[in-house]
Amino acid sequence: MKKRWLLHVAFWVVYMLEDTLLEYFWIRDSFPRLSEMERFLKALHANCGLLPVKLIFVYFIIFFAIDRGINRNKKIGLLLAEVTAMFLITIMLHRLAAIFYVNPYVYHEENGATRLFDGRRIFSAILDIGFVAGGAVAMKLLRMHLLGKEREKNLIREKLEAELKFLKTQTNPHFLFNTLNNIYALARKKSDDTADTVMKLSKLLRFMLYEARKSRISLLEEIHIIESYLELEKIRYNERLRIRFDKHIDDSSQEIAPMILLPFIENAFKHGAAETRFESFISIDLQLKNGILQFNIENSKDDNESNEVKENIGLSNVRRQLQLMYKEYDLQVQNLANTFKVSLTLNLQKNAAL
Repeated sequence: MKKRWLLHVAFWVVYMLEDTLLEYFWIRDSFPRLSEMERFLKALHANCGLLPVKLIFVYFIIFFAIDRGINRNKKIGLLLAEVTAMFLITIMLHRLAAIFYVNPYVYHEENGATRLFDGRRIFSAILDIGFVAGGAVAMKLLRMHLLGKEREKNLIREKLEAELKFLKTQTNPHFLFNTLNNIYALARKKSDDTADTVMKLSKLLRFMLYEARKSRISLLEEIHIIESYLELEKIRYNERLRIRFDKHIDDSSQEIAPMILLPFIENAFKHGAAETRFESFISIDLQLKNGILQFNIENSKDDNESNEVKENIGLSNVRRQLQLMYKEYDLQVQNLANTFKVSLTLNLQKNAAL
């Protein structure tokens, strides 16, 4: 509210300065005996005498015609009639102020009421009122346009943020259910690994519930969560699955969106090892150099006739998250005869602005 009030004051100060300078040059030759400052003050005095009339019309246009008329879908014909009537009234008030105040008390002229309808002076009044009203309306419409664009931008950002939060909640419960079954089997066997497995699952769930809500985490944290995930899956598959995870990182403090890589690994287990009856493998390679992340994962799968790439909900969600969070990325998915490959190149230094 204070900022809006200051904008109004600034507009009128600039207008009065501009109009006073024009009036000063207009009357300069009419008062040769006065000093420059006296002529400037006389011009300012004349404009101050006409200012109340202009204020009335300008704020009628801004607060009544625009705010109450356009914003409330008032009939255009009725609105134009009201504005025209107010404009004619303002011209008459302008002429009355000039005849009964400005001319006699500022310029010491005795024009009298007989010159109220002088055509040249009426035209001058129309220009004077139209100029300031036009400037004020232009400023008002510009402000409305900018506020509208800002509201639209905020709505889009809020929509994208809501979509991103929704995507992050779509972690497949498949992993959790299988891990709980594994823990149950270990408990029945009274295995010494039960407590350690519960602790690992607890840490993973804590990360998913709390840390994953952050917009960014360090790459080192993301690697730790991947390693915890792999350790839990190893319990399930034992020797039937060979897992390789190679890392070459030049800056482990580099930040990344949380759980942006884990769904690819989960997908490799779900549609690879879980559906393969024989010995299988998952190979993961993670590299970071100069802010560019290279992530490659390959998993074995049963031979099938169709090599058409069909992204499941998990991969589609990750692709959408990448679109929302990063400006530069490249995601390639290959469905080969016996293997499934995912390659992701990600510029971690160029984030998308929601």
